Order: sequence, then structure tokens, then C-alpha cells
Amino acid sequence: MTGAARMNKKLIAVPLILCIFSLDRFTKSLALSRLYPDKSIPVTPFFYLTYVENSGAAFGMLGGRNTLFIAVSLALIALLLLWLRKWPPKDSLGFFSVAAVVGGAVGNLYDRIAYGFVVDFMDFRFWPVFNVADSCISVGSVLLLISLNWTRAEKP
Repeated sequence: MTGAARMNKKLIAVPLILCIFSLDRFTKSLALSRLYPDKSIPVTPFFYLTYVENSGAAFGMLGGRNTLFIAVSLALIALLLLWLRKWPPKDSLGFFSVAAVVGGAVGNLYDRIAYGFVVDFMDFRFWPVFNVADSCISVGSVLLLISLNWTRAEKP
């Protein structure tokens, strides 16, 4: 891959991160303005919209440690952005996976700074309530692991 092609791919990361952040903000602003705590709106028999203020990490663990999560998020985002700059040009899946994780992390970081908690609203009833940013972090992380395993398998 040429230097120009590599640069173009890296420039794509910024709009992807901004797109994920914007979609996350848009959906959370709808949740904030239209949903109420302790009330669920059924969308389908298995999917509900349920407003939850999550002051913890994944699944509400370690609730109330917002300052810690802000610091960890900032460090993780910085490390991932540095890693993204040095990403191998052939590994598009890994590259876009890291960008998805960063976009999601920035979305949740915004909530922690602006509100002191993360806004969650997607509820499948068998899983903790989550949001778009959480989805991007989770899917991006799984795809990143797959990418790293493929990369490792390709090396002699």
C-alpha cells in the first residue's frame, strides 16, 4: 500500500469516530428527552427502551467511581489513537475495529464528563441495558481480537 493510500485510510478513522460519536449522542439525546427512569417502552416482544443512568463500568460494576472511569477512558483513548497511527496498512478489519472502540469510548466519556453517568437505553431484558457506544466498543473489541488472531496466524 502506498503512503497516500495509507494516509487516506487513516483519514477515514476521524469521520468514522465522529460518525459513531454523533449517532451515540443523537440516540442518547432522544433517550434523555423522551424516556423516564423506571419506565420501559416495548418496541418488540423482546426489545424495550429503558432509561438507565449507569455510574459504573460495564454492567454497572464499580458504580460511583466516575473520576476513575474518566481517567481510564482518557488513557485508553490516547493509547488506541497512538496504536491506530501505527496500524499495519494491510489490516483494515483491525484498523476499523480500533476506530469503532475509540468512537464508542469517546461517546461514553462525553456522558461521564457532562452528566456524571452514562446514559443507557437499549434493553433486551436478558442482558444489561446498553447504548450505541457500548455496542461499538463490544463489537469493535471482538473484531479486533479476530483481526489480531488472523494477523498472528499469517506470520510464519
